[in-house]
Amino acid sequence: MNDSRQLKMTVYTSLFVAFIAIGAFIAIPIGPVPIVLQNMFVLLAGIILGPVWGLACVAIYLLIGLAGLPVFANGTSGIGKLFGPTGGYLLGYLPAVFITASISKGLGKKMFSDIIAMVIGSGIVYAAGVPWLKIVTAMTYEKALVVGMYPFLIGDLLKIIAAAFIIKTLRPVIKL
Repeated sequence: MNDSRQLKMTVYTSLFVAFIAIGAFIAIPIGPVPIVLQNMFVLLAGIILGPVWGLACVAIYLLIGLAGLPVFANGTSGIGKLFGPTGGYLLGYLPAVFITASISKGLGKKMFSDIIAMVIGSGIVYAAGVPWLKIVTAMTYEKALVVGMYPFLIGDLLKIIAAAFIIKTLRPVIKL
């Protein structure tokens, strides 16, 4: 990778770290897991940046939040967030961004394949988050699904559709 591309990717990665943090501030508390936009930006980062840079982006976001910068939902931070109800969702962003990016790249970076990739990525976040929520709160799986997944599905679908159109607009402009 040449120096110019390296710099470009570093800038885009930093920008997406900021977008993910901003998305976390846009939070609607509805229980132990708030409605946030950060998951949309995580999926966008994967598709726009690719598997390696997308993974680096999410890792940096998590590290700065764990280090104490208030970048998690509602301006929270710290390692304690990993042991709380949303810790599984946060950790689920790592495999989600990588797999979403890999699927999008493997299927040819088309709108339909991007949507499929983001649906799978969202499923990965839930696969990590719901069991974690169940364990941390001592809920049944049924209750964890009711509290930690079902209320978010329609919103996630809308975010995925919006992200697909954002990607369609950005790809020709940023030419990665």
